[in-house]
Amino acid sequence: QVQLVESGGGLVQAGGSLRLSCAASGRTFSSIAVGWFRQAPGKEREFVAGISWNGGRTYYADSVKGRFAISRDNAKNTVYLQMNSLKPEDTAVYYCNAPWSYVGGPGADWGQGTQVTVSS
Repeated sequence: QVQLVESGGGLVQAGGSLRLSCAASGRTFSSIAVGWFRQAPGKEREFVAGISWNGGRTYYADSVKGRFAISRDNAKNTVYLQMNSLKPEDTAVYYCNAPWSYVGGPGADWGQGTQVTVSS
């Protein structure tokens, strides 16, 4: 089991940037893939980005390609989501998930989420 804590959310104007962090505890963190998901009011939780255990492979939802970048620092047990050119439709609660799988989807462990609000 991995404990996940997200941070970095906030209120930003359209076109702005935010960087989310997902800090993890657990010895296995550096050996597992991690995903970011988001859930807007009245909508289902959706995949945003994923990263392999060593950062060698990254995956993105079509809606964020070219604007968001996922990265990780295994020495700090942290995964990041750099969000640029933010749009009002990016407004959601953002969650970190592990162990995430490109094939199998989200794993069992979720953080508490961090709110991102983009104003027009």
